[in-house]
Amino acid sequence: MSGEYDLDAGPDPATFAAAAAEPDIDEETNDPVYAVGVGPGNPEYLTPRGERAIREADVVVGFTTVVEFVEDETDADLLTCGYRDEAEALEEFGERVAAGESGTAVAMGDPNHSGYQFVGKVQDTVQEHDSDIPVRIVPGISAIQMAASRARTPMEDTEFVTLHKSGDLESDMDRLAAAVADRHLLVLPRPYDRMPGDLAAFLLEAGADPDLEALVLEKLTHDDESIHRFTLAELAAHAGGDGKDDTPFSDLVVLAVRQPV
Repeated sequence: MSGEYDLDAGPDPATFAAAAAEPDIDEETNDPVYAVGVGPGNPEYLTPRGERAIREADVVVGFTTVVEFVEDETDADLLTCGYRDEAEALEEFGERVAAGESGTAVAMGDPNHSGYQFVGKVQDTVQEHDSDIPVRIVPGISAIQMAASRARTPMEDTEFVTLHKSGDLESDMDRLAAAVADRHLLVLPRPYDRMPGDLAAFLLEAGADPDLEALVLEKLTHDDESIHRFTLAELAAHAGGDGKDDTPFSDLVVLAVRQPV
């Protein structure tokens, strides 16, 4: 996938990350780069294996808001970035691990729940510099897992959809519309054009029962965690707009829509 990509036109780095299973450990010729899920924000939810991968790294890369959660766990050089300078930070990261430094990339939550675009970018950059360096995911605790616990929506009875990604969302929205009739929903909204109110309005248009219970779970595991309780019809009143000021909710939310028992 090496080179420039357009998330609307492709290739999607998430597809690159999921193109093949990880190799067997005994097949690896080099130490791996780790892509670590740091959990939902409360340091108590960082796993011991993830903490070790961060602590033992020479260089750690990630978005500034993620690295801030783990900066006290390591003496590594920290390469922080936002969307605009992500490519530059990853390029330096790739160069340094190819030169022999141990590297760890950090993502919020669990990469398996909403982080494959970032994993794909890390893997592409690392292997562009040295194709023999494997990238291994260290799972974390996701806000989705926390939301399932708070909302009491067993994962085997639930449709999980992440909208927290760039690019086209049509197939993801179709999955929600198809599942709302008979399964719980857990959704990671996309700030700020697909927020909980917008999703409630969409589901009503798709024929969902307006009396379904809808929970907006905000800042899970943080000190200011809150749960907002609505019917689907009540939540749809918050639809509209595509900016931060157009919604009463922050960008750290999970939407749960519960089927009646």
